[in-house]
Amino acid sequence: MNDTLELQNLHYHYGSVHALKGVNLQVKSGEIVALLGSNGAGKTTTLWCISGLLGKITRGKVIYLGEDISNKRPEKISANGICHVLEGRHVFPKLSVKENLLMGFFGKGKQHYHERLDYIYKLFPRLKEREAQEGGTLSGGEQQMLAVGRSLMSQPKFLLMDEPSLGLAPLIVKEIFSIIRKINEDGTTILLVEQNSKAALQIAHRGYVMVNGEITLSGTADQLLSDENVRKSYLGEE
Repeated sequence: MNDTLELQNLHYHYGSVHALKGVNLQVKSGEIVALLGSNGAGKTTTLWCISGLLGKITRGKVIYLGEDISNKRPEKISANGICHVLEGRHVFPKLSVKENLLMGFFGKGKQHYHERLDYIYKLFPRLKEREAQEGGTLSGGEQQMLAVGRSLMSQPKFLLMDEPSLGLAPLIVKEIFSIIRKINEDGTTILLVEQNSKAALQIAHRGYVMVNGEITLSGTADQLLSDENVRKSYLGEE
């Protein structure tokens, strides 16, 4: 497998705060890679730098499919096949489920739109049941499904996912992670930021641990699941 995404010595500052301090990270085609760490470690900042939402990075490069996309505008990055599922869902509350999904469509023609919609409804049958319902009236889990479904409408090659299980009940979390695995099996490469480290590593191929804006550990998912420091610090085990 070739590298789809590579971060090379990535630095980012919020004013005088040095948020990312030389991040090096690779994601290969077809992988799910988990980015783990405590709150404030720099995980979300990393995703925002990749998708261009923070503007100009301080130093380093974001390489995607062999091309330097550092500091490109978000719409250009999205057009290259990268889609970012933001933390907090951010559905359009007054639009219907179907209209929310339409907002994520950047395909070619009516036939392709219906093909994508059919795919989303097979992936998330509950969205089909509620397609006329306003997005803001859905449960938290359903809104997360809608946010993911909207991102998939453009048939992205690479998905950035930020805390997809945040605030959800355990049964819904299990369902969401099962769907993430299915999305990956269908051909989408995924970089996953997730506080539920154990659930993330159970579906990931590899992972990185970030502390204070730096990558401190990396390995296969099995290696990280069995690492004593990871088990104590991120899996809640003694």
